[in-house]
Amino acid sequence: MDCFRIEGGRRLEGRTRVSGSKNASLPLLAAALLVDGTVRLRGVPRLRDTDTLLELLAGLGVRWRRSGARDLRLEADPGGPTEAPYAVVRRMRASVCVLGPLLARRGRARVALPGGCVLGPRPIDLHLRGMEALGAEVRIEHGTIVAEAPAGGLRGARVRLAGERGTTVLGTINVLFAACIARGRTVLEAAAQEPEVVAVGEFLNACGARIEGLGGPTLEVEGVEGLGGAETVVPPDRIEAGTLLLAGAISGGRVRVEGCRPAECGPLLSLLAASGVEVAVGPDWFECRPWRRPPRAQGLVTRPYPGFPTDLQAQWMAFSCRCAGVARIREGVYPERFVHAAELVRMGARIQIGEGEARVEGPVRLQGAEVLASDLRASAALVLAALAAEGTTVVRRVYHLDRGYERLEEKLNALGAAVTRRPDPDAP
Repeated sequence: MDCFRIEGGRRLEGRTRVSGSKNASLPLLAAALLVDGTVRLRGVPRLRDTDTLLELLAGLGVRWRRSGARDLRLEADPGGPTEAPYAVVRRMRASVCVLGPLLARRGRARVALPGGCVLGPRPIDLHLRGMEALGAEVRIEHGTIVAEAPAGGLRGARVRLAGERGTTVLGTINVLFAACIARGRTVLEAAAQEPEVVAVGEFLNACGARIEGLGGPTLEVEGVEGLGGAETVVPPDRIEAGTLLLAGAISGGRVRVEGCRPAECGPLLSLLAASGVEVAVGPDWFECRPWRRPPRAQGLVTRPYPGFPTDLQAQWMAFSCRCAGVARIREGVYPERFVHAAELVRMGARIQIGEGEARVEGPVRLQGAEVLASDLRASAALVLAALAAEGTTVVRRVYHLDRGYERLEEKLNALGAAVTRRPDPDAP
């Protein structure tokens, strides 16, 4: 198990490039189960999560090989296994995205329930209700989802995908997978509008699916007999793009993030501008400029796309520690997602948590300390705080970070940071 040793206080300068989207890559890889032919994906990031899903797919009869460092060719055996075991699923909740393809193409699926996580309960009831609406029989047996299609196959239906916490990205994609080859017409109401859903839908259309309304809250799907192979480029990771921009901003430096889609990061860019951080924007890049006085604190409420993403909340909290005033950060997606606050407090932050809201008072002089990462985005927040802190910070459990950021320490070091990856001598 590795840790990061970070020497703080260095102003970042330069250009960096965004990797392919983790949240788009995982369902795009799973789509191979649904396709009769070869799937070619370009720009798949080398991450722990993509490696985990490739391991799971191999166990489900998908043959894959790399045709470049980040290019993959996949082809599924239509008669392969239908069980996704807990030993693999427990390592990554997104493994549940194989449910829809397995059920639709092979007629049945056994997918282990992924269990809880530090973000609090993340129920998959909307996935299951969607499959039932399409005619599947769904039950839970000994911690495993068991889903079976009727004898004549899945059939189109009207499915509403909103729950107590709003829309569901993976739930939308899972039901979309199944609807593509269901008989008749399916209407998905309250569908997630995230760019990752659009990327998957456009790829499915390239394979022969008939999906309309991508990017909006209502999707209409006319089922087809089957899908053929196709090729696509994984879109840039908007969360990594925002994290890198905030790394530059928290250091007071000048960092240009290239290969991104600025329109997908609108809420972040608006908040930075409101704080007083100058941000220049181009067609496929954005750049933060140095600031001489502390930025002004800006509060926010996380929302599903196109709102401020919950996956950037922890990083914004770290940045808020350097801002003048009080930032009230409310979680509208995962109210329990404030575990990182306690570790930031260890570094000198002034943060109070209560009733689903964090109150961050600044500016403070962050100090290096030993901190423990609890999840993927919390890891990124601690790294950002360490960049601005006085002295040395050791961030433990960076395997969380490796799930979703490709070579982050190398990208930061190329901008002037001092991040060293090394084995953690205190790891169990």
